[in-house]
Amino acid sequence: MRSLLPAVALLLLASGPATAQTYAGAPHAPRLPGAPEEAALAGFGAALVVTADAVLAGEPYNRMRSGLVYVYRRQGGVWAETAKLAAEGAEPGDGFGSAIAADDETLLVGAAGEAGGRGAAYVFRREGNAWRQVARLAADDAAEGDALGAAVALQGDIALIAAPGAAGRAGAVHVFRRSANGRWTHEARLSSDESGERLFGAAVALSEGRAFIGAPGHAQGAGAVEVYERGADGAWTRAAVLAAAGLVRDDRFGSTLALAGDVLLVGAPGAAAGRGAVYAFAPDEAGEWREQGRLVAFDGARRDGFGAGIAAAGDELWIGAPRAGGFRGAVYRFERGPDGEVAGVRRLAAQALDRGDAFGASVAVRGNVAAVAMLGDDYGSGTVVIYERAADGAWREAAVMKSPAERLASILGSETRCGDDGKAALFDCENVDLLAFLSVQDLGGGRGVRLNDVWGWTDPETGKEYALVGRVDGTSFVDISDPTHPVFIGDLPKTAASPGSTWRDIKVYKDHAFIVADGAGPHGMQVFDLRRLRDVRQPPVTFEPDAHYTRINSAHNIVINEETGFAYTVGNSSGGEVCGGGLHMIDIRDPKNPTFAGCFSDPQTGRASTGYTHDAQCVVYRGPDEDYRGREICFGANETALSIADVTDKKNPKAISRATYPNVGYTHQGWLTPDHRYFYMDDELDEIQGSVQRTRTLIWDVQDLDDPQLAAEFFGTTAASDHNLYIRGDTMYQSHYQAGLRIVDISNRLEPVEVGYFDTVPYGTNTPGFGGSWSNYPFFGSGVIIVTSGNEGLFIVKPREKPPVSQ
Repeated sequence: MRSLLPAVALLLLASGPATAQTYAGAPHAPRLPGAPEEAALAGFGAALVVTADAVLAGEPYNRMRSGLVYVYRRQGGVWAETAKLAAEGAEPGDGFGSAIAADDETLLVGAAGEAGGRGAAYVFRREGNAWRQVARLAADDAAEGDALGAAVALQGDIALIAAPGAAGRAGAVHVFRRSANGRWTHEARLSSDESGERLFGAAVALSEGRAFIGAPGHAQGAGAVEVYERGADGAWTRAAVLAAAGLVRDDRFGSTLALAGDVLLVGAPGAAAGRGAVYAFAPDEAGEWREQGRLVAFDGARRDGFGAGIAAAGDELWIGAPRAGGFRGAVYRFERGPDGEVAGVRRLAAQALDRGDAFGASVAVRGNVAAVAMLGDDYGSGTVVIYERAADGAWREAAVMKSPAERLASILGSETRCGDDGKAALFDCENVDLLAFLSVQDLGGGRGVRLNDVWGWTDPETGKEYALVGRVDGTSFVDISDPTHPVFIGDLPKTAASPGSTWRDIKVYKDHAFIVADGAGPHGMQVFDLRRLRDVRQPPVTFEPDAHYTRINSAHNIVINEETGFAYTVGNSSGGEVCGGGLHMIDIRDPKNPTFAGCFSDPQTGRASTGYTHDAQCVVYRGPDEDYRGREICFGANETALSIADVTDKKNPKAISRATYPNVGYTHQGWLTPDHRYFYMDDELDEIQGSVQRTRTLIWDVQDLDDPQLAAEFFGTTAASDHNLYIRGDTMYQSHYQAGLRIVDISNRLEPVEVGYFDTVPYGTNTPGFGGSWSNYPFFGSGVIIVTSGNEGLFIVKPREKPPVSQ
């Protein structure tokens, strides 16, 4: 570690053992830096507190279990979990552990996700080494999305509980007071006079009858901090509004707060193009709050987010920069010298940080113990690093704490019928029976690993059917020839130089699997000879690829036309021949020797006008348009439009047409009917943006490829967001994220009817958003369907005989 003076010296006033407090940065679950919604974090370590004898870590954003607070103590010379706290009546999604504040006798825990995001906070009293719940605090005027409990503060008999999502994210803070008999009562509701997304209450702090409330959304994200004082009559009055000099849009001043004696420390992680800064304010002799100076990282870079976590204790100040070093993260430890000014700063980094770990996202310190969260570690599960100060004054890493992985138990051995109650085991269903379920962990996935794409292969020699299952960190091969007793055969890990990826895509040609990954650096295209699965005697085993194509780096999807022997990687990025994000064409007729064949993109499509293709289907066209019959045609879902191209001549591919439609969110993926007359397509974001109220499928009439027409829109039975769909005969199989697999009769092409479903997510609601069923594969000769569900695992299901469709 290096020790350097910062650019601006800051006076650090000595402070005693202040009440420990943690401050959430926004009224929603944190996200993996730089990643999409699919990579939502569990949040282990999102809130941290160090008490006199313990470290407390919140885990608010679990999916399968409720939010939790873990208590760690030093026992027998090592740190160990000694308790796990949850709210009475806890449920998945309650957000318990969103924020934590504690003194030696009282613990206050926010549960910002409870009751549809209305939120609440829970008070625990210490009894020996245990904490017992004694009160639940909520707001009488709570509304969905208020996120009460997203930030909390506690001092003596006063508690601040913030609801930064209230009033359309203008925000509010509720003050509760404990009476002599131990009963907590609502004392005041503090709110700003201004409207808009101020996020008033995104951070809170308390000191001797003063409440400090961050509003990082103020003035288009420049930010502000409001100071309230409590009068003798119990009334709270706004005493000051603080803003550092020179704040500009998106500085996010007020995102975090900490107190060091009489000094208020305010984080602005967006300042200076995201480098971040921490500002100090203190009252002058007249009691007016004045800016005293600021701290910045001596080696800071754009988007580091310095100030996203702050903790002060004694003569030290710990500041997190979770986006530093490519989102690996860092913590800066500032030390106060004898003259009261900063004497030095050291940069800490945990061992073996990976991109996305977000070390420093939250920090806490008291006495000789400190805790730092790596919210992105283990693919978003989160990790907490505990430090101890030795007798020589040096801080050393003492322990790395992790919560257990969430998981559902695998279901094997016999068919589970969809009962009259609409259930197959835990799962809602209709006309679809469960043959088996394998959890992510039983497919080789470790902590934080999720599933994504799935494809199938039938061994032409043995007739065995296999599931090829994409994971964040590789590909699992599963023998499903006995569908109630699936066997995990082996794992093909991701390319060694690439990070884990939310998106992995797999297709098959000539008994070989072709695998790509997006946001994965130099992953390239892996080629694996599936015939090797025949020879595995003691599963599971770890495989190496048979070939590695490096003309691409990352790709969002891979498309294969098995009739011509050409593959098309789409959504290419991160180096290599990206083809504008369009079709990167590869000759795979010799599977182990793939060769580049050409590029195609239509710059009149795609969000960046480069012809970016998110997914596609390429076929030898045998539809009604005689002008193109027998040509190789690709139907592309290009973010903003349907794109149709003739790629027969790989050296001279041509755009045929493009077509858009009302309320475009994100043109995602689609599939042709067997006669090539209609193309069914999903839009991934239209439900999320609120432009449609139920899951929408777009039905294109492509009998004239030069002029495709939107013939109909089919609306599903829930509001869940749609993902991949495939068509076999007169049936469409759709993965609807939170609503699982949906089976739709399309024998009447323009008036589809849902005839069955299997909901792969046994918790939460079927609302717009991500997670749940990513994809399915309905093309096995046996009639079984394999379905992936991100956090849950692999489902092997079989529809019952299709019931008659009422017209």
